[in-house]
Parts: sequence; structure tokens; C-alpha cells
Amino acid sequence: MQVDFYQLSRDPVDQVLPAIAGRILGLGARLLVVAQEPDRLERISTGLWAGPSESFLAHGRAGEGGEAHQPILLSATCDAANGARHIALADGIWREEALGFERAFYFFDADTIDGARASWRALSKADGVEPRFWRQEGRKWVQGP
Repeated sequence: MQVDFYQLSRDPVDQVLPAIAGRILGLGARLLVVAQEPDRLERISTGLWAGPSESFLAHGRAGEGGEAHQPILLSATCDAANGARHIALADGIWREEALGFERAFYFFDADTIDGARASWRALSKADGVEPRFWRQEGRKWVQGP
């Protein structure tokens, strides 16, 4: 299982997540996006709608009905009612339930970096988990230590 740690130093998650979500949908897969705060989920929803029409990222929210049909589902919990095998933890909080997915994207910023460091240390020692670290350099993402 792969866990991609994304350190947000320049752009907020609602601006970064659409590109990753688009790639996942391009693979024919589904995505569950998890964040506790309703305001953050609203900003992410706006970001998913804001792209050009050719990169339309259909999505819905848990609790609004039709979850099973949503390619991208926004939720406060790790319940993948849309059958997603990819999860994006969009609020800087690691959840052990993410280990039940094929791939996890863990977004954190300066306010949540301590939790990310603790999660990195724990996941680096876990069997069957391959953590990867990504940081922003200008407009690009660079993999590194």
C-alpha cells in the first residue's frame, strides 16, 4: 500500500487536490476525500468544479444520497460509500482506516506538520506500507526526503 505525503507550503489543498483527483479518475478509479471541517469540504468542492470544462470532476457529498454513483466522494469519515480504493486525507489528520485502501494521499501544512512527522515515522516501520514524500518547488511537486 502506498501513502503519498504532500507537504502544502504554497497552495492550499483545494487547489492541489483537483489535479490528483483528475489523474485518479483518468485511471478509471474512484476517490474518497476526507476532512472533518465542512468549510474545508466546501472549498474542495468548489475547487473540483472550478477547472476547465474538459477536466470536469464530478463529485458529491456523503449524506446527500447517490454516494455509490459518485466518482469522487467528499466525507467527514473514511467510509467509502462510492467504492473508492484511493483516499485523500485533506485536513492534515492521519486516520488508520486509510490503510484499508490501495493508496492514500495525505495532505498536511505547517499547522499539521507534527502529526505528519509522527505518521511518517510510524508508517515507515509498518509492513506493507510504502510512504513517499512530496514537496512543492515553485509550481511543481518534487519527490524527496
